[in-house]
Amino acid sequence: QVQLVESGGGLVQAGGSLRLSCSASGRTFRSLALGWFRQAPGKEREFVAAMNWSGGTTYYADAVKGRFTISRDNGKNTVYLQMNSLKPEDTAVYYCAAAVSGTASKLRDPYNLWGQGTQVNVSS
Repeated sequence: QVQLVESGGGLVQAGGSLRLSCSASGRTFRSLALGWFRQAPGKEREFVAAMNWSGGTTYYADAVKGRFTISRDNGKNTVYLQMNSLKPEDTAVYYCAAAVSGTASKLRDPYNLWGQGTQVNVSS
């Protein structure tokens, strides 16, 4: 059973950067599609970015396109979310997710595995 553990959240000023990491246990990491979602207080969990198993296909939410970058290091069993030019509206709990199918999706349902989340706070 693969387990996901996020890290890298924290407090940053608007315009700053953070890099989130999500480490996975298990030997099937390279076959997984990986995604990042976020949930702000009082709001639904929303899609942020996703990458298929090969890294050849990526998706981004319009709100983060051009500012956030998803990447993966199969040797380290880790997926990253580089977040630049952060805005106060990026404040949320960020969740890492994995899909055994290997196919990236903007929807939550295809993802079988979820991390516990890491808090990101962006001050104005």
